[in-house]
Amino acid sequence: MTGPLSIVGIPGSLREGSRTRMAVEVVLRGAAEAGAATQLIDLREYDLPLCDGSGELARYHAGLLELRKQVAPAQGIVLGTPEYHGSVSGALKNALDLMGFPEFEGKVVALVGVSEGPGGARHALEVLRHVGRALHAWVLPRASAVPGAATVFDATGRVIDAGVEADLLALGRELAQSAALRRDGPPEEFLRRWERQVSNPGADNDVRPITRGGASGYARPS
Repeated sequence: MTGPLSIVGIPGSLREGSRTRMAVEVVLRGAAEAGAATQLIDLREYDLPLCDGSGELARYHAGLLELRKQVAPAQGIVLGTPEYHGSVSGALKNALDLMGFPEFEGKVVALVGVSEGPGGARHALEVLRHVGRALHAWVLPRASAVPGAATVFDATGRVIDAGVEADLLALGRELAQSAALRRDGPPEEFLRRWERQVSNPGADNDVRPITRGGASGYARPS
């Protein structure tokens, strides 16, 4: 397939000045550094209805039709979420419920969790990992968890923690490289790369604390 690789980022926070949005933007910057064409999708712009499970909304709701139109052509997707009551944000889960296999099946997905506390939204990240698998997406084994978000970003959205910025950029590059290989490379080469990313499933603990600029986050195997 020819043409630039397409990566979209969907932050699950609707708040003005959202740090989740800031984190997703950094991941997209990393993907752009790896040669991908990137787009931030702001869910506030689509006036999405609540999913009622009927599937009828996808036939006529203009905002939902536009959202699906923007996501479907992408080869890679960044999902970012704050952690609300131990889970993913309602806005992001609703958007995912309104979409489905046409937007996610076979795509490579990167996950970002942002929290004000020390956990780095690890519970929400686990929920998103299950959702990605249910949609038959290739969810990158490593997720970026950003704890203590108030100390990571300044008021302008600039990352002031060099370790966090480096990790988010690396995730974006990893997403772009994996998505490109998934789209254009031999299937066996993609699978070999994927296997090299997966940690030992027999390890004592599948949550490995990582340190970025003095803040503790988490990386999770697939």
